[in-house]
Amino acid sequence: MFSNIVKGLHAYTRALTLLSQLKLWKYFVIPIMISLVIAVFIVLAAYGWSDNVGAVIGKIWIWEWGKETFATIGTFIGGLIIMVLGLIFYKHIIMALSAPFMSPVSEKIEAHIMGASRVKKSTASFQVLLWRGIRINTRNLIKELLLTVPLLLMKFIPGINIFSAALLFLLQAYYAGFGNMDYTLERHFMYKDSVRFVQRNRGIAIGNGIGFLLILLIPVLGVILVLPLSVTASTVSTVSALDNK
Repeated sequence: MFSNIVKGLHAYTRALTLLSQLKLWKYFVIPIMISLVIAVFIVLAAYGWSDNVGAVIGKIWIWEWGKETFATIGTFIGGLIIMVLGLIFYKHIIMALSAPFMSPVSEKIEAHIMGASRVKKSTASFQVLLWRGIRINTRNLIKELLLTVPLLLMKFIPGINIFSAALLFLLQAYYAGFGNMDYTLERHFMYKDSVRFVQRNRGIAIGNGIGFLLILLIPVLGVILVLPLSVTASTVSTVSALDNK
């Protein structure tokens, strides 16, 4: 799996070149706008709700001694919970709503890599692509939330909370890469076969998702660049995996 994670990350080295060479930036105008609007909403929500969540957490501590300290820790953890959940919703919403715009991008990149004669062209309509994006990302959102909740609860256990942070990061990365890979897999597989393909190549999904999350760490610019770079990189690594198959 480690070699596939490296492949998923290494594909980012070709992303900027392909975006410019194939003149793909125009396809990302609407997805970037969607990304910016949702990101602003998530940040405002985290800022406004972290104190409320922290206050609820603070009530768990029923003793007077150490109450202020626990309340401070609770506020921090509350903000962290909002940010983690916000990031989960952010990535699945933008990937679902961007699906109709990303399929043509993926197809052009695949044609460039494999040759136009070898590319299976998408015949799906805007509505079909949007529905598939919503279906894939709703499935992933539910599964990710179910796995995230126990990992967040582990934050309260000293020592173990270090491992929970790493697992949270990898979990977020996997589902981010999953969504990006499906823009290419849409032309090759039905829904269930696409899910199975990603599960067999989860290292590529994790590698792509790691890049996705690291780009988001760049203030403001990360929200603008995350889809163009991650979708392009994902197409490169997914096409390679399909060719090997």
